[in-house]
Amino acid sequence: MKEINSTEFDLEVLQGGKVILDFYSIECPPCEALASKFEDLSKLYGKDIKFLKIYRQQNRELAEKLGVKSSPTLLFFNEGNEIGQRLTGGIKRSDIIHNLDLMLSDNRLKEIKSKIKPSVSEYDVIILGAGPGGLTAGLYLCQSKINTVLVDIALPGGQVSTTHEVSNYPGFIEPQAGYLLSHNMSEQTKLCGTVYKVAVDITKVDLAKKEVVIDEFQTIRAKKIVIATGTTPNSTGASGEKAHKGKGISYCATCDAKFFDNKEVIVIGGGNSAVEESDFISRFASKVTIVHQFEKLTANKKAQEKLLANPKMNFIFNSEPRVFDKDGDKMVTEIENLITGEKTKLVSDGVFIFIGMKPNIELFKDNLKLDQWGYIISDENMQTSISDIYAVGDVTSKKYRQITTAVADGTIAAMAIAKELN
Repeated sequence: MKEINSTEFDLEVLQGGKVILDFYSIECPPCEALASKFEDLSKLYGKDIKFLKIYRQQNRELAEKLGVKSSPTLLFFNEGNEIGQRLTGGIKRSDIIHNLDLMLSDNRLKEIKSKIKPSVSEYDVIILGAGPGGLTAGLYLCQSKINTVLVDIALPGGQVSTTHEVSNYPGFIEPQAGYLLSHNMSEQTKLCGTVYKVAVDITKVDLAKKEVVIDEFQTIRAKKIVIATGTTPNSTGASGEKAHKGKGISYCATCDAKFFDNKEVIVIGGGNSAVEESDFISRFASKVTIVHQFEKLTANKKAQEKLLANPKMNFIFNSEPRVFDKDGDKMVTEIENLITGEKTKLVSDGVFIFIGMKPNIELFKDNLKLDQWGYIISDENMQTSISDIYAVGDVTSKKYRQITTAVADGTIAAMAIAKELN
């Protein structure tokens, strides 16, 4: 593995044969998460492929020339030509391997893969999920000198990291940017001593054995597990939604609203998330049309009043989407009036969907006691129906799901676990 600068790019990359190039930054959590994977893979593939790193801030002109706009960004070159898919953000080991494999013969790949040895590591506690609940549990456990590992398929922060502003978290007079609040939580827990394994593929979860397999070959064992896997946005089920996800349909206003400056947007939903995110989107968009299945908004009154007074807002009630399609650069949303059955096509520059969430429990749902909506039932200590398995945050059965309630759950579970282990 070697670090280069822009003056060496032509020689080392364009004339360098098979190359993987990492544009990284300092004080960059995703870059830190990638570093160990990059180094490990260099030991496997390094005889065939050059592993290079370049500091993005000091080589900005080259980064801009190549269209690199975020850190980290991985680029793959074969004989001077970029190949495969560029990887950015929370980069998974499996995605890197997929691109590296494109450069090598089947026989050589078999030799390399034969060198991958399964590994086993032991901890006191595994935390599945790095949102506020999981991060708080990790903080309390490491402060209690409990050997803890935090595992997540994404980067730390959970949904808070994609929330524009948090105005009701105690201790902050002014609203806090969601990404900053989650970043501070993550850094506090990491500095305390909790081990992080993030942006990984979770291959298997065995709650009975208290084992988690990540990236297909690494087994993690513990005495107890905390489930903090959170929720995922619901889909409408309308035709075309999956096909246009990320290509005109978004589930994150913080991530994508800025791309709709002076454009028209449709929002599906009318609850708290839809109303609050629509208000944020309206800072950029020239017009926002809310399509809601009920006859009026169902968000809290204060949020409703603010939105109803916004001149950029338009409302279509008693309606649901049936088809999402593309016409050039425009999104075409066909909606159906639930009372009359009449169908109408709405043309916009983009669609945002905010219609609630579902718990992320697919890998282990058959073994736990769940409520009628599929959320995990836990007791006053956050313990589930399985001994030594705890659940915290939005994934649990509860009346209210907020950052503060997730943090409280994480605190309770960690204190209960620490008392038992000590």
